[in-house]
Amino acid sequence: MIASGSKGRKQPARTHTRARTSPRPEFAPIVPLSYITTSMGGRLAVHLDAGNRAEEARLTGPRLAARIERWASRITRHAETSDLIRLNSDPATEVAVGPTLVAAIRAGIFASDASEGFADITLLNARLAAEGIGEGAGASRLGEWQLLPGRRGAAVVMRPAGLRFDLGGVGKGWIADRALGLLDSWPSALVDADGDLAMRCAPGQCWEIGIEDPRTGLNMAVLRLTAPHGGMPVRWGVATSGISVHRWTVGGVATHHLIDPRTGHPAETDIVQATVVAESALRAEALAKAAVIAGGIDGFALLERARVRGAILLTSRGDVQALPATLSLLAA
Repeated sequence: MIASGSKGRKQPARTHTRARTSPRPEFAPIVPLSYITTSMGGRLAVHLDAGNRAEEARLTGPRLAARIERWASRITRHAETSDLIRLNSDPATEVAVGPTLVAAIRAGIFASDASEGFADITLLNARLAAEGIGEGAGASRLGEWQLLPGRRGAAVVMRPAGLRFDLGGVGKGWIADRALGLLDSWPSALVDADGDLAMRCAPGQCWEIGIEDPRTGLNMAVLRLTAPHGGMPVRWGVATSGISVHRWTVGGVATHHLIDPRTGHPAETDIVQATVVAESALRAEALAKAAVIAGGIDGFALLERARVRGAILLTSRGDVQALPATLSLLAA
């Protein structure tokens, strides 16, 4: 069973894969061959339903992880040599960027559109201010910049002076989806990019995904994501976002990393954690973040408008709530 919980934990031992007796025998739980390493500041795992291709699977995992690390090294804000650092540190208002960063920035534009603006990649200054680094830069600036296409996937970023980007979870969701696209020869495959899960399931099989309760570290629900018998493989995306990790105390005030783009400050919300099931990791990541920032009432309404495949939310009162569509995805 694969675990989906809040990102950034230093001890990811609870994220594991093991066999489990299925309460619904018509779908066979996948017992994959897994490759697990570190990347993107957290845990990276590649899970493959190997069948009689075990040796090929053992080679595929580390090869894919090396490819992912190359992508991540270009879009991270934690390595001085990354393309994103070069963009953010360049004082010019027009900066040429390469194809990998362009693709990730386009994913950020998609995430903003999918989340009605709540997943915003222009809030790095506000994020650093929440950590006590810098003074912030107010609310969203999404409408103030453009990405002008160039040749062979390159582009030019046009932005006001001082606008800086933070791809964060959006980048991880994009990487998970992109990596899964390289595993087309595997009918059942799963890429876990530090908690953002992109998976494909073969007909008659199911992935079992445990949703971690941040209060206890135990599962508060288990999803069974399947593909119907006799049909085509089905793609799924699962992501969890919340305010129980990446927390700081600045000036005696507790803050966290999820910035409300309407205010430029850490979100004031009654949602502690949201897990969203969608057709891609990127869309699930964007909408899970949006649900937490928007809060219970507005967040549920947003998820319903987005027609996600499922969602489980933990409130500050300790209630666990789910969209009705989620019920068919839950293990008994």
